[in-house]
Amino acid sequence: MTQHDVTVLAETFRLLGDPTRLRILLFCLPGPRSVGEIVENLELSQTLVSHHLRLLRGARLVRGERRSKQVFYEVADSHVSDMLIDMAFHIHEDHADD
Repeated sequence: MTQHDVTVLAETFRLLGDPTRLRILLFCLPGPRSVGEIVENLELSQTLVSHHLRLLRGARLVRGERRSKQVFYEVADSHVSDMLIDMAFHIHEDHADD
């Protein structure tokens, strides 16, 4: 990896370190969600959700699709969803040997 690649990867992990952004990503794992659904289900303000979605889109972690007057967001691709799912399983593993 180049130094630039490492910097981009580090920034991506920094973005994932925010609990609100991580909650949004996990909520979008099953499929496309409207901004309104994200706001309502995660009990966040629309302004806050829009801010976090802008950052997640910029990092190519989510993609949005306009349908009429609404935009629906989903996890960008299988690399992102697989990583989130794998890490969720990782934290739930039995750590009896530790």
